[in-house]
Amino acid sequence: MPPFDLPVPLALCRSVDHVLGHPHTAAIEPKFDGWRCQVLAGAGRLWSRHGTDLSASFADIAQASRALPDCVLDGELVAVLDSGELAFGKLQSRSGRGPRSHEGFTVHLAAFDVLAVGDTDWRPKPYSERRGRLLDLLEGGPPAIRPVPVTDSVATALGWVGALGGVEGVVMKPNRPYVAGRGSGWLKWRQMHTSEAAVLGVSGRTPATQCLILGLPHRGGQMRAVGVSLPLGQAVRRELLPLLRPAGNTEAELPGTVGGLPGADPVYYRPVIPDVVVEIEADQTGPRELGRFRHRPRVLRVRGDLTADNLPCAP
Repeated sequence: MPPFDLPVPLALCRSVDHVLGHPHTAAIEPKFDGWRCQVLAGAGRLWSRHGTDLSASFADIAQASRALPDCVLDGELVAVLDSGELAFGKLQSRSGRGPRSHEGFTVHLAAFDVLAVGDTDWRPKPYSERRGRLLDLLEGGPPAIRPVPVTDSVATALGWVGALGGVEGVVMKPNRPYVAGRGSGWLKWRQMHTSEAAVLGVSGRTPATQCLILGLPHRGGQMRAVGVSLPLGQAVRRELLPLLRPAGNTEAELPGTVGGLPGADPVYYRPVIPDVVVEIEADQTGPRELGRFRHRPRVLRVRGDLTADNLPCAP
């Protein structure tokens, strides 16, 4: 049995804009596009980052973990298609259902840390010792549970992004004890992409919280909401807001899925005529799972040279 009650708070990353220039980095790992989880191996129990019991939804990983010694692992659940690419959206199909035959994908655990072995708490130990113990635990273990690769070379790490299907960035870690929350010292960098979208509306009650409902053309000429932006920067807000024309006086509502993960709160906004196009920056080349940007894009500037007719169609 572990020396603490499960689930426990997990280490979290602080986002950074570049990979170079972080002197305390001892190891760099790929950031896979999946669901964070903690696993009580041996007993076959899984929990999400937020403490939701995932043991039934991912019973295949729970069963595979029973072949390992008694330990607590931190890692990322990933859905792998037959092509070898990762498909984040497939994980949601497991919610409340569990594995099914002919799913068209398999689930794996990309393990990157060990929090306990038997009744010993490994969190106070430095990263290098935990990494070595993780490799020992997984040596000869089930193929569905494997350690993430590690390097100390920035060039090698950046080569993973795009080359390995589903690697959306890298995580840089110091050789320190495991600390829950953003005091972990873990730094996360994601590859960013620019694209364009039309403005469908404005959400937020104060200037500091104002954000945009972003849309792309859909079948039949209608506009489809594909995301909610981060709060607007002051310069962008000054440039953009005078260009927007209200489309009625009634507040509209979108499901929370458009602005985040399934189960998020609804998004209320004031619709505008979708004749203003903005350039955005996101960690995806375009809307994917559930037809939207999973992480909120940043609005960079107004594209006065473009109209909605110039935009690609939404998926």
